[in-house]
Amino acid sequence: MTTVAFHTLGCKVNQYETEGIWQSFKEQGYDRVDFESIADVYVINTCTVTNTGDKKSRQVIRRAIRKNPEAVVCVTGCYAQVSPGEVMEIPGVDVVVGTQDRGKMIDFIEEHKETRVPVNGVSNIMKNRVFEEMDVPDFSDRTRANLKIQEGCNNFCTFCIIPWSRGLLRSRDPENVLKQAQQLVDAGYKEIVLTGIHTAGYGEDLSEYDFADLLSDLETKVKGLKRIRISSIEASQITEKVMQVIDQSEKIVRHLHVPLQAGSDNVLERMRRKYTTAFYKSQIDRLKQALPGLAVTSDVIVGFPGETEEEFMETYRFIQEVGFSELHVFPYSKRTGTPAAKMDNQVDDETKNKRVHQLMALSEQQAKEYASLYEGELIEVIPEEVEKTDAGEYVLTGYSDNYMRLSFKGEPAMIGEIVKVKLTKAGYPINEGEFVRVMSESHLSEV
Repeated sequence: MTTVAFHTLGCKVNQYETEGIWQSFKEQGYDRVDFESIADVYVINTCTVTNTGDKKSRQVIRRAIRKNPEAVVCVTGCYAQVSPGEVMEIPGVDVVVGTQDRGKMIDFIEEHKETRVPVNGVSNIMKNRVFEEMDVPDFSDRTRANLKIQEGCNNFCTFCIIPWSRGLLRSRDPENVLKQAQQLVDAGYKEIVLTGIHTAGYGEDLSEYDFADLLSDLETKVKGLKRIRISSIEASQITEKVMQVIDQSEKIVRHLHVPLQAGSDNVLERMRRKYTTAFYKSQIDRLKQALPGLAVTSDVIVGFPGETEEEFMETYRFIQEVGFSELHVFPYSKRTGTPAAKMDNQVDDETKNKRVHQLMALSEQQAKEYASLYEGELIEVIPEEVEKTDAGEYVLTGYSDNYMRLSFKGEPAMIGEIVKVKLTKAGYPINEGEFVRVMSESHLSEV
């Protein structure tokens, strides 16, 4: 039996695609082993969102080559797409495939085995206008299923290399999305996370069908689906139609991730983000009206080139005003090949780190404030992890529909089911809860 091992760097989309690549290997009779094992083929799915992503990708590639110098080492993903020459120069790399043509990977591997010549299978992503289909009927390590609905991005923010690694926006055929969603529900998943590079841009390249239509169809046409989660939605993509669908939905969860990046209009302009803080705030206010109790999480970059202390404080005050349930805070990281990397007034690391800590402290405070609203309330949770205590009890951890992390005593059989938990003590990053009963139709009876 020929063995294959995978290592995934970066985002949810990469995780999804690794599962898709694994399916094609499985169909060819490969056996999957752990990345730390000796394998016949190593597939490294790389990230290039920052220069550090490139560096980490190179480290993992070298690790695989050292692990088994006789193996076929195949590098795919964003770093492979943007810098195929750099990847090919690493001694021991045999096959390079970018962020398209993953279906040809096994053919390239076979070709390499015959010729012993490295294969560069990377083509120009900017010419691609078609979504690459991948069959992902289940996930080897997850209780929530990611469902990729689109690829690429047309925004070209000044800090971001992703349009060059993923190409322009293209949407998956709606019928294929619904078919894959039904497959995932039939495999036992209660929650589906809609994911993509610019997820809610879905449909911008289709006629007469948009993101709101897809949400409606998932709600009404996928039998047995309990929860729909949108991995990320831009403020500008929350149209009146999307707002109505969210308002009327029984399945879209009370959590939206709406990237902010900066709370200063000057910084947003330098980033080439296509909204103002006033527009962003009005969108969030309308959403919170439509979905009472909505949790809004966000991404913020601090220390963007030229960010003054006053601009940073504008961001700080704006975050206070909006009231998020959690923030992902990143220090600005130069990405070679982007306009921001060449901008004047780069902010020093010490200042960036100080600002990161200030915002993380604010995020923690806001997360606790949000969670404390639910103390004593019953929350629906899908447990994802289980640990056995020294006392022989099982402690389960999972996420509520509004994206709070809860841990509580329960049984391993509850993993992946929807259970009611009483939130007994708000905290961060984990809230404490008490198991009440199992909600999903399953072999588990009420306790």
